[in-house]
Amino acid sequence: MNNNIANKPIGLFDSGVGGLTVASAIKQILPGESLIYFGDTAHLPYGDKSAESIISYSRRITQFLLDHSVKTVLVACNSASASSYDALKNEFGEKVLLIDVIEPVIKYISGSIHKKVGIIGTKRTITSGTYEKRFRQQAPDKEIVSLATPLLVPMIEEGFIFDDISNAIIRTYLSDKALWNIDALVLGCTHYPIIRNQITKFFNFEVEVVDSAKVVATELRSILEENNMLNKGKPVSDKFYVSDYTVYFDKIAKVFFEGDINLTRIDIWA
Repeated sequence: MNNNIANKPIGLFDSGVGGLTVASAIKQILPGESLIYFGDTAHLPYGDKSAESIISYSRRITQFLLDHSVKTVLVACNSASASSYDALKNEFGEKVLLIDVIEPVIKYISGSIHKKVGIIGTKRTITSGTYEKRFRQQAPDKEIVSLATPLLVPMIEEGFIFDDISNAIIRTYLSDKALWNIDALVLGCTHYPIIRNQITKFFNFEVEVVDSAKVVATELRSILEENNMLNKGKPVSDKFYVSDYTVYFDKIAKVFFEGDINLTRIDIWA
C-alpha cells in the first residue's frame, strides 16, 4: 500500500452523536490515525427513515468523505449499515475500503460461548433482519432474539441520559419478555454505548453488554494492519462535520474528545 494512502484520514459517518462512540474508540485503539467525521444531524434519526432515504443520504455522505481524501469509509451507524452498505459497496467498493458496524459484531459473537443473544436497535435495523440473517449464516448454533427500541436514539440526542426519564425508558424496553434469559446483549446502534452503564446495571452485571464501538474499532485496526494502511506519520487534526448544528452534539463531542473540537456545519445537499 502506498504510504500516501496510509497517511490519509479515516472517514466515518452516522446520523448524529452515536458514531462518536466509534470515533472515540478508534482514537483509543488507533491514536496515530486522523479522523473525518460526518454527523447527519439534519436527518436524524435514521432508524425511522425508509431504506431508500438512508441509501440516498449515505451515498452523498460517502462522496463527501471521498472528496476529503479518506483512505476508508466506516459506516458508523447500524441503520445505515443495514440499509445502505450493499449499495455503497456496489458504487464505491473499487474506490475506497468500506467497513460497516454489523459484521465485526457478528464475528465477535460468533466466536463467543454465548448461547442466547439479544439485539436491540432502531426500527430500521431490527426490521431489516440483517443481524438475524448474518447470524444464521455464521453462527447457526446461537439463539438470536431482537427488539426494536426506537425511543433510545431521540432520548440520547435530546440529552436525556443518566436521569429518571432515561432509566424508565430503558427499564421498559429491557423488561420485554423477548430478552428474558439472554446471556449477551448486542447494542445494535452506535448511540447505545452512551447508555451502556445503565443497561449493564439493569441486568445486574450478569449479561455481557457488547460495546459495538470497541469491537468495530478493534476490527478496523486488524483490517488496516492487513492492508498495510496504518498511518506511519503524524496524525493531523480531526475534523467533525454536521449537517445541522446542535448544542448537544457539540457537548457530547467535547466530552468524548476532552476539549474543543474542529466542528463545522455544512449543507452537502445544497
